[in-house]
Amino acid sequence: MTLVLGIESSCDETAVALVDTDRTIVAQRIASQEAEHAPYGGVVPEIAARAHAERLAPMIEAVLGEAGVKLGDCAAVAATAGPGLIGGVMVGLVSAKALAMASDVPLIAINHLEGHALSPRLADPDLEFPYLLLLVSGGHCQILAVEGVGQYRRLATTIDDALGEAFDKTAKILGLGYPGGPKVEKLALEGDPTAVPLPRPLLGSKEPHFSFAGLKSAVLRAHETGEHSAADLAASFQQAAIDCLIDRLKHALAESGAMPNLVVAGGVAANRRVRTALEDFAHANAMGFSAPPLALCTDNAAMIAWAGCERLPLGEFAPLDFAAKPRWPLDPDAEPARGAGVKA
Repeated sequence: MTLVLGIESSCDETAVALVDTDRTIVAQRIASQEAEHAPYGGVVPEIAARAHAERLAPMIEAVLGEAGVKLGDCAAVAATAGPGLIGGVMVGLVSAKALAMASDVPLIAINHLEGHALSPRLADPDLEFPYLLLLVSGGHCQILAVEGVGQYRRLATTIDDALGEAFDKTAKILGLGYPGGPKVEKLALEGDPTAVPLPRPLLGSKEPHFSFAGLKSAVLRAHETGEHSAADLAASFQQAAIDCLIDRLKHALAESGAMPNLVVAGGVAANRRVRTALEDFAHANAMGFSAPPLALCTDNAAMIAWAGCERLPLGEFAPLDFAAKPRWPLDPDAEPARGAGVKA
């Protein structure tokens, strides 16, 4: 076995996993902070960092114990080094540095977005480079051409809100609570996706990017009229978001040329209606379709450990003074998108 220990602490999930380079998840633990943040309707960075600090060490011990291995048996320790809430990122990265130094194993600093981008390859051994990636989560919404490990060409990003953020804010408008994405998806099953005439921002635009702020605002205005049920609003919002995703993918495909596979990753990839629409789009364009299992869509350490496995043969190890990064674009050479709220 060639094991990599992965640590993820970029937002509100504390996670640890051991993954073999043969794609076996040997052991893993995920501790949700949903109860801590629910009263505030969103993630509170200070609370998240404190929870990571309290939970991480016993989780590492539990994962190693379950696998029956010692830290020195690992080929490397991989930790999310950004982007994310800087307090939480620092907790995980500092812990990984201590483990790497104490056990004399290499440290691999992982871009959280790369963890998502490579996660489908953990579950799908037949998925080869290159592929077209739709990365949709609470903080990011991008389309990238994934040409290899560390080789990412950004084709589109959001000029304001990420789609996962728009889901959460729609849930808050509808009084569904936190976390909002799964609750909007569940309520949408009871509604009519054509009932509320909501906008599709940038639909048909020559600009390649996404925009969801206007859609979120339109949901608020429609809700304030009192003319629509919460279920119809949820279903109509979800359908508008899907229409935007498909339109932007058409634009990206036209710009990038033929790609053998469409891959979706990130928290919003757990939405079954979104998955179905993307799979239909892929098949209509003679592309294969791949998405990680639902458990690997949201933040988890298995994807971080797997990214470490992918980087292990490259020998790209991080020094112990590697700094945590609140922002860390996958394609640093991409042209900046317009908008003050760009999520790189």
